[in-house]
Amino acid sequence: MSLVPRSRLALLATLLLAPACDRRLEPYVEPADEPARLERPVRVPGLENPAPRARMPMGPPQAAGAPASEDAAPIRGRVVAGDGVESGGEGVLFVIARGAGGGPPLAVKRLAVGPFPLAFEIGPADVMMPGRSFSGPISLSARIDRDGDPLTRDPNDATAELAAPVEPGASDLELILERANPG
Repeated sequence: MSLVPRSRLALLATLLLAPACDRRLEPYVEPADEPARLERPVRVPGLENPAPRARMPMGPPQAAGAPASEDAAPIRGRVVAGDGVESGGEGVLFVIARGAGGGPPLAVKRLAVGPFPLAFEIGPADVMMPGRSFSGPISLSARIDRDGDPLTRDPNDATAELAAPVEPGASDLELILERANPG
């Protein structure tokens, strides 16, 4: 009689332990053996995050790839190097158009830094967000960014800004680059 309860007990133990043996457990890793985590992200050119999707304005939909306002004329002018600004060299020249009230850029033109004066044309084809129209008044500015990243700012970057807003179609404008911290 004692044999039957033991075999039942063994069967019960086997049935209870069998599911527990099927788990996939990873070995314990000492914290010192873990790979080092980077304190700041690594930037790989060409693998940037995609730009966030812009909210579409209310109203009739616009054809994909069409400029925001085809009938608006571009703004034309030249960027001139002021005192202490190198003519050429490394970096990128950004010409930035904003609504006269400020806010995010309406349009941006990215140009290679070259011999000055450097001619530019910024218009509806350069509008950053679909659905925004290239209409005035528009504040115009320019900046040389040595690392080519528009999100970083260096106090030694040369900048220029028009004194008064202009309307689309304005021409013969002159932006004079000056250093914020000369010396």
